[in-house]
Amino acid sequence: MSTQVLYHGFGIRGYRHVRMGTFKGHLTFTVERLREKVRCAACDSDHVHCRGGKTRTWKCLPIGSRPVSVEMHVPALECQACAARRQMAVTFADPKRTYTKHFERYVRDLSHSMTIEDIARHLDVGWDLVKDIVQRHLHHKYRQPKLKHLKHIAIDEISNAKGHKYLTIVLDLDTGRVVFVGKGKKETSLLPFWKRLRASHAKIVAVAIDLSAAYQLAVKTHLPETQVVFDRFHIIKLYNEKLTGLRRALFREATNMERAVLKGTRWLLLKRPENLDESHDEHARLREALELNESLSLAYYMKDDLNEVWEQDSQEEAEAHLLDWIGRAEASGIAMLIQFAQTLRKHAHGILAWYDHEISTGPLEGVNNKIKTLKRQAYGYRDLDFFKLKIYALHDSKYKLVG
Repeated sequence: MSTQVLYHGFGIRGYRHVRMGTFKGHLTFTVERLREKVRCAACDSDHVHCRGGKTRTWKCLPIGSRPVSVEMHVPALECQACAARRQMAVTFADPKRTYTKHFERYVRDLSHSMTIEDIARHLDVGWDLVKDIVQRHLHHKYRQPKLKHLKHIAIDEISNAKGHKYLTIVLDLDTGRVVFVGKGKKETSLLPFWKRLRASHAKIVAVAIDLSAAYQLAVKTHLPETQVVFDRFHIIKLYNEKLTGLRRALFREATNMERAVLKGTRWLLLKRPENLDESHDEHARLREALELNESLSLAYYMKDDLNEVWEQDSQEEAEAHLLDWIGRAEASGIAMLIQFAQTLRKHAHGILAWYDHEISTGPLEGVNNKIKTLKRQAYGYRDLDFFKLKIYALHDSKYKLVG
């Protein structure tokens, strides 16, 4: 085999092919370092003498379906210039690795479209070896996302595992990159992020969050001058939960005839009117349920009015509409509406801040869906650090997500 094949095919340059052996379909190429290329690993001097050594083997790029290894006797060199005695440096593989640099690069390329298990099976290597290569690459490239240019961010939590285990995610809304993943969903989950943010001297303009008291306190403590924008999606989601609770309370108190009408209307109440399906008589079923109870009817139609807060032409008009909605809810005499009106009054400033900064946690919900897909592809992650690195790399996943 020529030195050109060694270099262009396997990334091995400055070595000579000695022989090739086969064993059970496995190819092994034996090479040796060209004498004029032998150098001291400490000072790069060529005034060295061989003092023993040992034979080492490295995994190499496969040829078709056949696994390939490269074998070499690595001499221990005694340097006449600096008196150091070390093994000769191997240029085609990193120290203490059992595979070549080209093999490592090939694994990284495969990881963009194959799972770790698939790569290990394809290359006839251990699962942990492939994971180690991928994890070191991700750690090198994504372990410290840059925060210097952050201006608009979103903060939310995702469920990581059963048993109420969560991760806190911080998203750069301008670039779509996840810049922080913290364990749990408490205020303390964000402490490492605040520390790195101060060191970066970033100027955060606005933060989109839900109504979580923990996140509100964290932002108020560490970003007191930053505008907080309460997310529309989470506010309507909270209202839908309250509306579902009201329907359940009415169902428990209803007669058998009334229960027959209310049964199965939960999702009809949560849909917007334009999304109701005429082919399934959803309009008629919803109308019948609303005519049955005045409280349920009022709560349902006030949800549409609440959505109009974000559809006004100016912040002043939105404020007037919001205050009018709160006043009508408090005067309704319905406990659910009164309680929700108090929540809106408490958070009115952050709700109306949307007109200053039209941001939301919507992009983060999209990232959460990607993370769920990532977990399904990998059947879950036991290594939390590896999982975090995969999340940091999500914005570069342009085709499909693999575990």
